[in-house]
Amino acid sequence: MHFTAAEITAFLGGFLWPFFRIGAMFMAAPIFGAKTVPMRIRVGLAFLITLVVAPLLPAPPAVDPVSLGALLVILQQILIGAVMGLALQLVFSTVVAGAQIIAMQMGLGFAEMVDPANGQQTPVLGQFYTLFTTLVFLAMNGHLLLLELLVESFFTLPVGQSGLGREGYFLLAGWGTQLFAGALWLSLPAVASLLVVNVAFGVMSRAAPQLNIFAIGFPVAMIMGFSVLLIVLQSVTPQFTSIAEDMMGLLRQVIGGGG
Repeated sequence: MHFTAAEITAFLGGFLWPFFRIGAMFMAAPIFGAKTVPMRIRVGLAFLITLVVAPLLPAPPAVDPVSLGALLVILQQILIGAVMGLALQLVFSTVVAGAQIIAMQMGLGFAEMVDPANGQQTPVLGQFYTLFTTLVFLAMNGHLLLLELLVESFFTLPVGQSGLGREGYFLLAGWGTQLFAGALWLSLPAVASLLVVNVAFGVMSRAAPQLNIFAIGFPVAMIMGFSVLLIVLQSVTPQFTSIAEDMMGLLRQVIGGGG
């Protein structure tokens, strides 16, 4: 069997270029890109998915793998994959921000622990919300939808030296402002309920100044906070699902697949 240099280049390009985009997405996306997931697992998963989807993708351009053009192609594929992963990270950051707002109202703002996924200090309540919404995300097949969008991006944004347009970056940056709105939306029921509790303690302190409001109010606020969380937790699922679906629709616009 004889292979020409052009055939070898086309074969390598058909696997390497998708591998860089898929690998970058796995490195940046939540769940897949968590620090608790070993690097070998992420690389191996990207390799296996590339083997599966590579035969289904459009033929890549003929680019010399050791040329400057190949470097530009690699950078564009890494950028596209990283943008898709980071976009989903915004959804989970919204949950953590909302949980932090609730924790501050409950008096649990000081209770922090190292987030194994990001390696940073986050409120314990944020860890609970993150685990809960991760299960919701997997239950709604969000990981499969993300892979579907990734494969779709190879048709709407074919492999080449050109990648995301300026409009795509502006759309993603504009959605970043929704992070705080989504966090407030998630935390509003609990925050409003705890506000009523704090107002009641304020009235009590005025009616009976001899009471030590700090000694009484702190444990009661925590107990009421956990009681409120037990009630409002069922509303987190539809709210998170709505935010995740909005992000998936935005990603379709960013990669040029329509809204």
